[in-house]
Amino acid sequence: MSTHSTKSLVTSGFWIYLMSDCVLFAGLFATYAVLSPETYGAIGIESIVHIPFVLVETLLLLTSSFTMGLAVLAAQAHRRVATVLLLKLTLVLGLSFLGMEVYEFAKLIGEGYGPDRSAFLSSFFTLLGTHGLHVLMASIWMCVVIAHVWFKGLGEGTQTKLACLALFWHFLDIIWIFIFTFVYLFGTL
Repeated sequence: MSTHSTKSLVTSGFWIYLMSDCVLFAGLFATYAVLSPETYGAIGIESIVHIPFVLVETLLLLTSSFTMGLAVLAAQAHRRVATVLLLKLTLVLGLSFLGMEVYEFAKLIGEGYGPDRSAFLSSFFTLLGTHGLHVLMASIWMCVVIAHVWFKGLGEGTQTKLACLALFWHFLDIIWIFIFTFVYLFGTL
């Protein structure tokens, strides 16, 4: 099999994976939509929304999407050092986002509003936790790609790995925009 057809096969397979993740998140959004009014005397979304905090999270993740795009462009120009630096910046932004999400969860649980408190909180923690787990796994994958770029260079195989990682990272940003809109913004209406 030629290198071009292998790359096409990998990319096509990765798109199929992304579509299956779309189905997963669609199910989580549907579950959240059904369970969000079921607070059973606990707090609702309007009590936990702090738009400035969530806006900073959103800006971190959207900026990381921009730096990921720059990393892909640097890789296509065969600029190894720039690619690694941009991927590291993307990683720092992604981990900062993740740290803020963990802080938000810890604060809620510390106040007695864990996922076991109500159907709303259960669906909230599940939706955001699943997204956070995806960001964590993408961050680990990014560390592997950074090492691969640094030690093996920017050959076609590395370009394919980076392209798949970039697709996944942008996908996570799109999911976050839906979370920001439907969970946080609509929750304040």
